[in-house]
Amino acid sequence: MDHKEAVQRQAAVKYVLGELPLAERDSFEEHYFDCGECALDVKAAAAFVDVGREVLRTESVEATAAAKSGENRGGWLLWLRPAFAVPAMAVLLLALGYQSLVSVPHWKKAALQASAPRVLPMYSLIASNSRGLKSQALQARAGEPFGLYVDVPVDPAYPKYALKLEGPDGSATILRTVSYSEAQKTVVVQVTPEQAGAYQIVVLGLTDQAADAAHAPVLATMKFGIELGT
Repeated sequence: MDHKEAVQRQAAVKYVLGELPLAERDSFEEHYFDCGECALDVKAAAAFVDVGREVLRTESVEATAAAKSGENRGGWLLWLRPAFAVPAMAVLLLALGYQSLVSVPHWKKAALQASAPRVLPMYSLIASNSRGLKSQALQARAGEPFGLYVDVPVDPAYPKYALKLEGPDGSATILRTVSYSEAQKTVVVQVTPEQAGAYQIVVLGLTDQAADAAHAPVLATMKFGIELGT
């Protein structure tokens, strides 16, 4: 998916709402990782949805209290019930349109200042492997997590795979374990750096008989560096 198609399909909004078909979702994820504008749009849309849901939640609580006291029975308050509120919010957001959300500076700024949830900054290690490619330098902040797209080299001999993060201080942490079927697709792991330096993700092959990652064979090594900013 290219940028023009993402804009035409209102992909950022539909991605946040979970409305994209699986194939389009994967294609859009690959695109917005490399597109700063679309990544910003996804953040804005996620924050906007969160703010809208919080407003609806607050009004729903007030409406429930009013209903219990005998005020305003039925009528428009029915739309504030959870069964109606979330779908209504989705329809409203789509009605506002992709262009209005990402093109009006006021809304974009307000959305990005919302507290949570935040979409993680994403980087890709798909082009990195143990065959000698130059490691990437990633920008991050100490203590703030980011996500990494990783391709696991699958082998029918291993029903499971462990992804281990090795840090510049020699530390090693298992980020996650995935099944053979999960490894068929791009895997996302979360990293929270505490220091700058050289890192690597090591992919280990696990068998049912020997599931101990400490003695598992290394299938791939993906190196990257982290530069901490303020």
